[in-house]
Amino acid sequence: MKLLLDMNLSPAWVPVLVGAGFEVLHWSEIGAANAADHVLFEWARENGAVVFTHDLDFGTLLALTGAESPSVFQIRTQNIAPQALGPRAIELLCRFHTELENGALVVADELRERVRLLPLDR
Repeated sequence: MKLLLDMNLSPAWVPVLVGAGFEVLHWSEIGAANAADHVLFEWARENGAVVFTHDLDFGTLLALTGAESPSVFQIRTQNIAPQALGPRAIELLCRFHTELENGALVVADELRERVRLLPLDR
């Protein structure tokens, strides 16, 4: 699975996720740091990547547009360091691999997760 890390996540996530077998790019390697969310969203869609983010705006963008892609993996925790959340994120990315490949919004914190299939208005 190809992951696109949003600017709000540290590039320190890249080696953690690559080590788990994911293809990972950080937005700082691709586009401008101040790029609008829809630009990152479109790049992910065109390149078959799942957006990995801490930003609530991507769920809103999916809901408002009725988009079927890209999938979004959203972490909602205070501590977003890979040392704190890496194992949980990897476990969830693996568990929901099929859903994310087919179009989904996965929202996770330290204890719970919620999966919604895209488009969100179905």
